[in-house]
Amino acid sequence: MRVTFFSARRYDRTSFEAANTATGHQLVFLDAHLSAQTAQLAAGSTAVCVFVNDRVGRDVLDELSRVGVKLLALRSAGFNNVDLQRASELGIVVARVPAYSPHAVAEHAVALLLALNRKLARAIPRVRDSNFTLDGLMGFDLFERTVGIIGTGKIGGVFARIMAGFGCRLLAVDSSPDAECVAFGVEYVERGRLFAESDIISLHCPLTAETRHLIDRAAISAMKPGVMLINTGRGALIDTRAVIDGLKAGRIGFLGIDVYEEEEALFFEDHSGEIIHDDVFIRLVSFPNVIVTAHQAFFTRDAIHGIAVTTLANLTAFETGRGTLHQVTPR
Repeated sequence: MRVTFFSARRYDRTSFEAANTATGHQLVFLDAHLSAQTAQLAAGSTAVCVFVNDRVGRDVLDELSRVGVKLLALRSAGFNNVDLQRASELGIVVARVPAYSPHAVAEHAVALLLALNRKLARAIPRVRDSNFTLDGLMGFDLFERTVGIIGTGKIGGVFARIMAGFGCRLLAVDSSPDAECVAFGVEYVERGRLFAESDIISLHCPLTAETRHLIDRAAISAMKPGVMLINTGRGALIDTRAVIDGLKAGRIGFLGIDVYEEEEALFFEDHSGEIIHDDVFIRLVSFPNVIVTAHQAFFTRDAIHGIAVTTLANLTAFETGRGTLHQVTPR
């Protein structure tokens, strides 16, 4: 099957070409993002493969259908960037990678947590400048702290296990409690109680209409003063402006995010020689108690390999009717 890759980076080419030796699909890699204007570049391909920052709305899907595309393969777990209803109307099948490496994202969430707590962003350059004082670097023990986890799917479950290893008390919110999480000490509670009792809150839920701006002004006002907030899910799970106000007021003591509401205009590109015009983002990264990484939580050798293998398996399953096709359909 011929498949056109949009937003393809060097590591995509390397991983997919290596994994494709076992499947034999014809892969075409493009640097361009998928849009209504670039969709015509997929002419001649049965499938297109896109990443999280490709916005696949009605206009894009209409153009893909016009040039003969039958399969939209997402090299991600999330699918909030796709108009599933329009894809279904056009007969375009949408497939995703449901679980490439939950450990990668969960471990990155822990890395943000530890770096914030122990002030590593300040400590490392200080030592490089031969400043060995400890002023302003005091952290806190994680042992017996309360960690709130919103979403205990594969990633949230791994995160919970890691935090259990630190000796933390674990609270969680999820519409489908996980029996294994309960077995090692996770207590499922109402969202209000999680906000009120948690020293650290980590978001691991999908972005839906119901979870958009889950962390808003009301949620922040219900949290413990000085709470640490971690988001490695989707940027729009938090209302960025509300979080900035929470940081200014001291209500939020620490913020670690790997995703941002308007990240498609920034992430995965080098803007180091440019002026960033997103004033909200610039204000956000100005805080000393904030760490932002550019959607790299998934970015491990193991995860990239898993994404390639599963995506190619989706292509094969669609083409042959055999194997597992991880299809996404509108609710």
